[in-house]
Amino acid sequence: MTEWYYADRQRRQIGPQTGQALVQRYRTGEIDAATLVWREGLPAWQPLGSLRAELGLDEAPATLDFRVEPVLAAPAAASATGPAAATAHSYSPYAAPTTAAVDVDADPVQGGEVVYAGFWKRVAASFIDAFAIGIPVAIVMAIVAAVFGSLVGRVDSAFDPVEMIGSYLLSAAAFGWFHSNASMKATPGKLAIGIKVVRPDGSTISFLRGFARYWGYMLSTLILGIGLLMAAFTERKQALHDLLCDTLVVDKWAFTERPEWQRRELGTVATVILVLWGLLLVGMIVVGVAMIGLLSTMKW
Repeated sequence: MTEWYYADRQRRQIGPQTGQALVQRYRTGEIDAATLVWREGLPAWQPLGSLRAELGLDEAPATLDFRVEPVLAAPAAASATGPAAATAHSYSPYAAPTTAAVDVDADPVQGGEVVYAGFWKRVAASFIDAFAIGIPVAIVMAIVAAVFGSLVGRVDSAFDPVEMIGSYLLSAAAFGWFHSNASMKATPGKLAIGIKVVRPDGSTISFLRGFARYWGYMLSTLILGIGLLMAAFTERKQALHDLLCDTLVVDKWAFTERPEWQRRELGTVATVILVLWGLLLVGMIVVGVAMIGLLSTMKW
């Protein structure tokens, strides 16, 4: 009996299953003619519609074009008979969740649905970036401070404001580089959450715009966080710094050929990060209350 596999909309490998089960899923609308499938003997993954004669499918819609090259490697269990790698324009539903899996064509795909990143996704990404970018920046500036101190023969407190300004400039440069990188369009935190920063047409922002956006982010924070909260209420979920710099924060699959892979839900990574930070905050409050209670019982 021939065993079939297919890739669902969440890029998960489903199978093995019989050809009859595959046809049933097609007829119930669970999969369509563009769904990628594979069986032993095929050199690579194929659109389901290109195999309709073999499987006995109904006639595929005329609008679908099955001249697209196969784009997936064979399942790991049968990799000996499958191709070693996908083509240059390939994507894989089994690849690790890195930016390489995202379509980064020079021209963003227009006309598809766009899922904007919600407030809590952005908060979770900021928490991750506080460590992923903040710690490396602090280490670099500590090294610079040490070198400066050795050159002048002492650690001069006058260096403190210079170190602070240097930290902000380095952070702004890091944010600008990550957001303007066409293969990522996102900081490490946004990559982990599955969102990216783009222009309203889906194109990559420039380094200078990303650099300026960091200072807009600081402004959004300084005004009692009101600029950040705007992301929860504006139509396209834009914070103040997005409005100032004309940017959007969207799902990583927005403006690609796979807009149906976008996710509106919070996601596992964002949920875990928010829960951890919530527990940390509660712990700090409990410790603070305990310390106040302890101090109030002490005799001075």
